[in-house]
Amino acid sequence: MKVAVVCPYAFEAHGGVQDQVARIVGWLQESGHAAWAVAPGSGGPEGTRHVGGFMSVRANRSRAPISLNPMVVKRVAAAVDDADVIHIHEPLMPLVSLGAVLADTPPKVGTFHADPGRMARGLYRGGAWLLRRVVRRLAVTTAVSRVAADAVGSLVSPIIVPNGVDLEAYSSDQDQVPGRVLFIGRDDPRKGLEVLLEAWRRVREQRPEVTLHVLGVDRADGSDGIAFLGRVSEEGKRAELGQASVLAAPNTGGESFGIVVLEGLAAGCAVVASDLAAFRSVAGEAAAYVAVGDSAGLAAEITAILDSSDRRRAMSVAGVERSQRFGRDAVLGGYLAAYEVASSGK
Repeated sequence: MKVAVVCPYAFEAHGGVQDQVARIVGWLQESGHAAWAVAPGSGGPEGTRHVGGFMSVRANRSRAPISLNPMVVKRVAAAVDDADVIHIHEPLMPLVSLGAVLADTPPKVGTFHADPGRMARGLYRGGAWLLRRVVRRLAVTTAVSRVAADAVGSLVSPIIVPNGVDLEAYSSDQDQVPGRVLFIGRDDPRKGLEVLLEAWRRVREQRPEVTLHVLGVDRADGSDGIAFLGRVSEEGKRAELGQASVLAAPNTGGESFGIVVLEGLAAGCAVVASDLAAFRSVAGEAAAYVAVGDSAGLAAEITAILDSSDRRRAMSVAGVERSQRFGRDAVLGGYLAAYEVASSGK
């Protein structure tokens, strides 16, 4: 099968959608299918077909690297024309994904990722009559979580196919570093780093020997055992996960899945996360949860876990077990079934 996987976001910027598009393309290729990504910019997995430049636009309390050039619509149509099926991520995102939906192309599968803000949800409801006509051009619709599915519930009822990771990549012979806490995310308010930094002062008052490694953020290293490591490779990230005793995910909202939470579970970290529906759908009872923005509660939970080796081990075992439902076989199997349905026209 020949599959074009359309990403509305440039790969030059890191994001969950880009991560999953690259992963799906790789899984398809490893399974013997001809697959390629279609995206703005110049990055992406080998074989990506690029459709022009991009700009950074404010969206969902963050910034989205998208193309608003009307010329990309024709370029996208040409980039997917020889596919048997097109897998379009964030189908309503202009203009690469939306252009792929509107183009007269092979059968289409759409995947919704985001938990959009209140304004976007209102636009979905207010413009439902028009957007339903757009979405009907998709032969099959999927969403990565119930949160993402509910966000477009006024338009369509998607099948849930979760995001996934290569589980075997997170098995490590490294020993966890006692007292090592890890944060992974952009320097973006909704990722909750400031909440964690406020909590960290309380943690260090109780456990002055512990250390915090911050991935994805470039700042000058501070006191209090904090190291800002900036953007690292996938191998570097997995190495950090293998060494961490605790993964902190203090996000403040706008999350529809929680790939970082999943990575922490797969690596055997004890995960402490904000009490968001998206995070609970991934981690279930395998993680510890604190109220959104509650730095004191976050500090207390991190300290309690660091103080109890028995609890850390139990959370590690539960997390690895929970992560098994998000591996390659389950995720790729769900998408291959969707491609078959789309191709058959049933």
